[in-house]
Amino acid sequence: MSEPGEINEDEVSPAVGNVAAILDQVVTLAIAITIALAIRHFIVEPFRIPSGSMYPTLLVGDHLFVNKLSYGPRIPFTEIRLPGLREPRRGDVIVFEVARPLDKNGQRVIKPVDRAPAGAATEDFVKRLIGLPGDKIILKNGRVYVNGELLHTFSDGEIFNDEGRALAVEYEDLGDCRHAILDDPRPSRLDHGTWVVEPGRYFMVGDNRDNSNDSRAWGTVRLADFKGPAFILYWSWDVNGNMLSFFNPVNWFTAEKRWGRVFQRVRCDVAEPAAG
Repeated sequence: MSEPGEINEDEVSPAVGNVAAILDQVVTLAIAITIALAIRHFIVEPFRIPSGSMYPTLLVGDHLFVNKLSYGPRIPFTEIRLPGLREPRRGDVIVFEVARPLDKNGQRVIKPVDRAPAGAATEDFVKRLIGLPGDKIILKNGRVYVNGELLHTFSDGEIFNDEGRALAVEYEDLGDCRHAILDDPRPSRLDHGTWVVEPGRYFMVGDNRDNSNDSRAWGTVRLADFKGPAFILYWSWDVNGNMLSFFNPVNWFTAEKRWGRVFQRVRCDVAEPAAG
């Protein structure tokens, strides 16, 4: 028999013991979920490539991590950003939010988040940063000029799309950043235009230049809507579906796996000085 004020474990009912065990498991699970959400929001976040707008740099079915620390993570439910490790650089491949409001015909359109109606649905995009605040961007015959300077490009062969049409693979130098782009030789409305990047905003363009819905069509993006730069691929396969497709066992047996892309970093090559 236990002394006054002491609890004899033999006298604790099995029901109370079961409740305590369940509560212990619930608390452990809650802590684990909180840590996972904190890592996702403040450190790294996964992202899936759903379209070919960044081909040949990123392929449909690529899965990558976004570095949330680079530009500073945003405090949840606010537009306040914590200090980042660095400022966005020309050439960065960045995941960011855009708004998808409904137009007068009930169709989803794309707008910068701060220039869309309040409460509009949002979606994550991935593009390359080519224009910093204050830059003047000119496209002429498919070539890009930044502040009056033509970006150096050179050819690296061609590929054929699903329609059998030849597309030129080129490399473009954005300062010290050399990266691949895809050029459709057919005339395009995206081949021409002049834009001046507003203060505090950035001009985003896809590497698949003639098949990318980007700042040329709907405008610039503010830093507050940046999630961070893409920095490493953790998985890649030929599957164009939502994140749930990753857990579909059929895909693991039937889809083409791109093993050579797994754990590749998303980064620029170092541009060499142009000859002459």
